[in-house]
Amino acid sequence: MQDLRGSIKKGMTEKEFFDRFERKLNTQQIEAVKATEGPVLLLAVPGSGKTTVLVNRLGYMIYVKGIDPSNILTLTYTVAATRDMSERFKAIFGEDISDRLEFRTINGICAKIIAHYGRLIGKTSFELITDEKVSGKILTEVYVRVMNDYPTESDIKTVRTLITYCKNMMLEEKDIKALGEDEGIKLLEIYEGYNKTLKEKSLMDYDDQMIYAYRMLKGSGNLLEFYKDKYRYICVDEAQDTSKIQHMIIALLSGESGNLFMVGDEDQSIYGFRAAYPEALLNFEKQHPGAKVLIMDKNYRSNAKIVELADRFIQKNFSRHEKHMCATREADSDISYITLGSRSAQYKYLLEMAKDVGAQTAVLYRDNESILPLVDLLIRENVPYRIKSADMAFFTHRVVIDVINILKFCQNPSDPELFMKVYFKFQTFLRKSDAEDMCRIADERHTGILDAAEYIDINPRVLGNVRSLRTHFRNMASESTYKAINRIDKFMGYGEYLSDNNLDDNKLFILKELSKNEPTLEGFIIRLEELRQILTDSETNYKSKLILSTVHSSKGLEYDTVYLMDVINGVFPSKVISFKSASPKEKKDYEEERRIFYVGLTRAKDKLCILKYEDAPSVFVSEINPSEKTRKKETKKKTKENLLIKPTVLLKKKKAVTSSENVPENLVIGDRVSQVKYGEGTITDVSWDDDEIPTKFTVEFDSGNERIFMFPFAFTTGMKIIN
Repeated sequence: MQDLRGSIKKGMTEKEFFDRFERKLNTQQIEAVKATEGPVLLLAVPGSGKTTVLVNRLGYMIYVKGIDPSNILTLTYTVAATRDMSERFKAIFGEDISDRLEFRTINGICAKIIAHYGRLIGKTSFELITDEKVSGKILTEVYVRVMNDYPTESDIKTVRTLITYCKNMMLEEKDIKALGEDEGIKLLEIYEGYNKTLKEKSLMDYDDQMIYAYRMLKGSGNLLEFYKDKYRYICVDEAQDTSKIQHMIIALLSGESGNLFMVGDEDQSIYGFRAAYPEALLNFEKQHPGAKVLIMDKNYRSNAKIVELADRFIQKNFSRHEKHMCATREADSDISYITLGSRSAQYKYLLEMAKDVGAQTAVLYRDNESILPLVDLLIRENVPYRIKSADMAFFTHRVVIDVINILKFCQNPSDPELFMKVYFKFQTFLRKSDAEDMCRIADERHTGILDAAEYIDINPRVLGNVRSLRTHFRNMASESTYKAINRIDKFMGYGEYLSDNNLDDNKLFILKELSKNEPTLEGFIIRLEELRQILTDSETNYKSKLILSTVHSSKGLEYDTVYLMDVINGVFPSKVISFKSASPKEKKDYEEERRIFYVGLTRAKDKLCILKYEDAPSVFVSEINPSEKTRKKETKKKTKENLLIKPTVLLKKKKAVTSSENVPENLVIGDRVSQVKYGEGTITDVSWDDDEIPTKFTVEFDSGNERIFMFPFAFTTGMKIIN
């Protein structure tokens, strides 16, 4: 290292530098390495070697440009990324120089600024909360006070995420209030109560740390000038994941025309829930007049077919720079679209795949809960796996807690505590006072709580509802867990409760899948707790070639083979919209869903497999797989001879109750109908309930319109079969 230190003093030529340290950079990468002065935005597509460029650029600045390492600040998104970049620099350029460079997270530099300011004014800063249990306790106390209800772990996680979003986006009171209304909680009151408690205790969280540092820099010209003079060159990695307050801090430190080098890609901005602010990349040239925008568009990671598919898909987003990702590898294996009969079938399919994994294989998904039924099967079959960032929020989500409480009440129909937690979720319209009276009478008469409804003065209709509920619970007690949860969802009013309160019913799907392996209610409740413990306590099996990960946790990583699961409307993407009528927020959220899928696609190096299901449509699969569109068109033309769709369903167990003679006893794909408003058309699809009674059906009219109707309502209001 002696000659390297000498080289800093006398300077290296560009040729000497590139000959000595890096001969494999392409022209785009070399241009980025040499862009050391003024504001520069480097747009780097997936697999384009951005970290290599960042590290070599630092070396170039020091050895060729003679820039003092202490004048360079490199900001990364995570502590792990900071450590990784420091190690990579050290491996190339040596430890002596590496120790003189600053690699920090935004919070790391904010801590330094706050401590410095405290010394200037002779005061000690608030203590930083580093243990989530501390902030969680404060949040819980505030939540109980504001909401008059005790929160689950999932509730606290949700509130914590919302508060982080509010602080990072620098939201005003009216915006926080509106966000709370959207989420169904008194967010502004919780937000203000939480912040007040922190100040009373002289505490700050990580989000406060950034807000305080920004205010200090903004309010003290001397402090700002000190850091602007110290950090004359600022490099920012993963700029698309940086929040609004973080961009504001960076803008203060660098100034409009300072030496700011930002590396990112708005197409890979997937942390909107953490207040990622990709708009800063889109507005970079406006905020920094005369800025240079460079592009690294060559993907070295994936086979050409994956690159072409991913690029074609992301082009559909509007909020992005105009660029294309180019493949450097040859086209290899085709994209595999694996068609399964149902969403439920994916778990056994993936289990069989997992038993015979050869190359490194990742199963990627949008939401943590998606993988739980597969994990359950893998554990039961003793198939090795490793899971990245397992999230336990599912087990404490309100929907899951509700179902567990309902199942427990089925086993203990005299338990007043359980009854008071669930009585209002069945659409019986029982008042709280009536429910409390039922609990009291049940205790006095030593009877079931639902039986006690017979002894109180309540509306006859409500009494009828309670009797019906009692019958459901009695039937449930002798059913399999799967049938019991299905009964809770479909027939006991809980599904309506979820819909009325805008709660996620996907939790019920996961519970039903898990219940298939635990037939008894008691065994199922025990198994849920076992799964939670296993995922919490088990050590990671780093030898396993099977990796289970959310797309978010896979960002920055790559795998030989990738399976994308649960790519269905309502899960991935979480919501399907019409751009013509969507609000700006809905459009923004949908574009992020597209970016998440894009990141998932680009994790695959050699082979990409996408699961699709006959019982669950996917707008994303339709977009990327032309044959899917063709198949859908052909399906609409097929009649009752089409074996892929159940052609005829007789109302076997009971007929729909109606007074109209127009209502058919069966619905047939391909039947012709007439309707007053839309004219004549053809039935192209039918949905049935568990008793094989039609619930809704789709008609493609001769005019080209396609509409969904409810059965039998459509026929009682004038629709007719005209075959």
